[in-house]
Amino acid sequence: MTLLITIFAAVISTVIWYRRDPENDMKVGFLCWLFWGASLMWLVDAIFEYKELGAEYFSPSLQDMLNDTFLGFSVIALALVVWLVYLLIKDPRGRVKRALFRKAS
Repeated sequence: MTLLITIFAAVISTVIWYRRDPENDMKVGFLCWLFWGASLMWLVDAIFEYKELGAEYFSPSLQDMLNDTFLGFSVIALALVVWLVYLLIKDPRGRVKRALFRKAS
């Protein structure tokens, strides 16, 4: 489930980056890299787990699926937080800088 969830997030963010952010104002490309990196990590994990479990890999218990789903959404949330912090630091539109250095009238 973690692999599936992160691949969906990677594909969705890539489509958004490709269609909506050609100037890279919102640094969505960075978010794409985070999700594709996580997807690659889960793919390697799935390959090694399949090598260890064999055919049992395709019939996980309900508790394992629930844990994997929670982990997948946690990875998505963490990537979004990292992206948000990166966006606030880079401040591509200068909004944070304007808010911090606004003169009191």
